[in-house]
Amino acid sequence: MSPVRRSPSAGSPRHAPQHLAGYARSAAAYERGRPGYPPAAVDFLAARLRLRAGRTVVDLAAGTGKLTRLLLATGAEVVAVEPVAEMRAALPAGARAVDGTAEEMPLDTGSADAVAVAQAFHWFEGDAALAEIHRVLRPGCSLALVWNRRRMDDPLNQAIERLLAPYRGHMSVLHTGDWRGAFEGSTQFGPLEERVFRNDQSLDADGLADRIASVNFIAALDEEERTTVVRAARALAGAAGVTVRQDTEVLVTDRLG
Repeated sequence: MSPVRRSPSAGSPRHAPQHLAGYARSAAAYERGRPGYPPAAVDFLAARLRLRAGRTVVDLAAGTGKLTRLLLATGAEVVAVEPVAEMRAALPAGARAVDGTAEEMPLDTGSADAVAVAQAFHWFEGDAALAEIHRVLRPGCSLALVWNRRRMDDPLNQAIERLLAPYRGHMSVLHTGDWRGAFEGSTQFGPLEERVFRNDQSLDADGLADRIASVNFIAALDEEERTTVVRAARALAGAAGVTVRQDTEVLVTDRLG
């Protein structure tokens, strides 16, 4: 896939510079503490997107490559689009890493057989991102959205939420489900097909501290406040460690037109 001369934007209002700065600061913690994706979810994703040698998949907002590495294992060519330089630096060598955003990808029109977005679509300007993804995808190809979601009926996850809540500011578009608005009545993409897979994560105190420290609004705190939150996360895990109860959600939609 050859690049064209399209300049990446500075980020949408949802993914404002302060949020990008939080991810830049927490790239190492993100790689250490964030969960990956279970084999069953990846198998479904690969089959649904028809990933194999000779096909090209764009991992959009690829982060440190949690999904990128799994996409590479399918044999497909992987182009990892990521706006944060510190995260791009952690991407696996097998992928072609490029600087760009969902709203402006430096990729040719009709150059991708699939697009995958893990843990990120809620940050995008939905309508603009869908238009850009539609442009990059070839006709008859598909877009997949992936999220790890903590089970909020679990006491540990309730305790984590109490720890994060004072710093959150407002409920994210992910939690409200407002990101779905871009797909409602869309003439560019069809209905969302949804699957859910169990994906519990066992963490020691260091691991839970990294997971909490990688939350962008925690990473953006001043050093004293951030240290206080990270210390509290370690206390939650204790000496025995914890299991974070969560699911992986995979949603796939087909390009129309």
